[in-house]
Parts: sequence; structure tokens; C-alpha cells
Amino acid sequence: MATIAFHKMHGLGNDFVVLDHRDGGRTLNGAQIRALGDRRRGVGFDQLIVMEPARKGDVFMRIFNPDGGEAQACGNATRCVARLLGGEVVVETVAGLLPAVRVGDQIEVDMGPVRIGWDEIPLAEPAEDTARVEFGFGPLSGPACCNVGNPHATFFVIDADMVDVPGLGAPIERHPAFPEGVNVGFLTVHTPTELRLRMWERGAGETQACGSGACAALVGAVRRGFAERTATVRLDGGALAITWREDGHVTMRGPTAHVFQGTLELDEFRSDHD
Repeated sequence: MATIAFHKMHGLGNDFVVLDHRDGGRTLNGAQIRALGDRRRGVGFDQLIVMEPARKGDVFMRIFNPDGGEAQACGNATRCVARLLGGEVVVETVAGLLPAVRVGDQIEVDMGPVRIGWDEIPLAEPAEDTARVEFGFGPLSGPACCNVGNPHATFFVIDADMVDVPGLGAPIERHPAFPEGVNVGFLTVHTPTELRLRMWERGAGETQACGSGACAALVGAVRRGFAERTATVRLDGGALAITWREDGHVTMRGPTAHVFQGTLELDEFRSDHD
């Protein structure tokens, strides 16, 4: 029976199953990924992370959502992979190279330059000002949109804790205004350096934390004049320190946890779980 080893890790409750395939490994199909991500019959994860040989960095990180679709970037997963590999690495993704360093007992990752052009996000139609896009859904309107390795729409709300995240996030994620789908953030600015964020992630649903979402939230708040370029973003799972540097790059720093490791019997994850 075919088995593979895995690590279970998380960053602020944003949890991952990590596979090390740098020396080769069996490729999982979409049905196996969905079955593995089932929190009752599988292991469960917000994203499945596969470490592969790098072409430019120290390791290539491939990211799969629980629905089997592939994602471009994930900040918290990058920090977990960096911790697993010793703390200071350059993680290669389809979205680019993400350098990570250890800062005390935390990991900081450079998520690269934020893209704010409407066609870079992308949006379905041109927008003169992506800091306040002319888009509304239910009680929400005017999101700040950008791309931090993947597309984000951040809505400014009076109290993020009162938002129906699934009820609003799910339909916005799939709205035609966002041709590649979108991660949806619900942001309350308490002070210029203290932000409260809740997240609906594309392909994963509501999560305890989203690193790229926290980066997008700070960038949006700065562009709207509500926040300083360095701030604490508090998510359901905990806090991240986010900085939007003058060179356009955005960094995120926070804790990671290695929960356990084990082996999977792949024959238990056949296509009949599809």
C-alpha cells in the first residue's frame, strides 16, 4: 500500500498539510486532495502544501486549496515551510520568489511587490482607482483591491466581528467582477496601527488567518489614508505584523506551529471520495 509522509502545521490557525517531494513523490489528483482535506474523513487543511525542487529559490512551494484547485501564493504557508527548513530560505512559488527570515521565535516573509493595476488584480472591467472599486454587494461597497500573489478585495466595515463572512464571502468570491475569483476581507480600522480582519479565502472558505489577506488589508487601509505603513492586523487566529515598504514590497511576520507528523495511506483516498 502506497504511503507518503506529511507534516501538519499552522500559522495562527491557518492550517496546512505539508508534503516533502523535493526528492520526488507521488502526485495527488484532485479527488485525493479533496478527500485528504475533508476534516472528518481525511486530515483536513486550509491548504495542501507540496515542497518540490526549486528552479530559482531554495524550495518550490506548490499550493492546493481543499476544493482541489491550485493557488498562487500563501503567506502563512510560506512561513511554515521556512520554519520547517530552518528559518532562512527563499521560497519559490508560481507568484514569484518569497524570501523568509527568522526574527526571534517568529518567521517574517517578503511577499514581494503589491500589484494595484485593475488588470493585474484582475478585475473584469477597468477601474480608475483600485483603492475604492465601484463594486457593491448587499450592504458592502467600494472595496480596496490589489494582488498579493493572488487577488484580494478588502471591504471596510464598522465591526468585522458582526459580518456574515460565509454569507457575503462565498458569492463575492465567485462574482463575475473578479474573473479569477477573489479572496474577500472584512476590515475594521481601530487605530492607524491596529486593524481587525476576517477572511473568506478563494477555494478554502472562511479561515482563521490569511497572510496575503492581512497584507492586502494594510495596503488598502494605507491607500485610503486610514493606516500607517506598519501595523498589527488581528485575525481570528491571532496577530500578524505587516509592513508596506516604500519600495512597494509588503512583509508579514508572525508565529508558526508544527502540530504533528505522520504518514498517509494513499489507497484510502481514491476517486470514490470525489
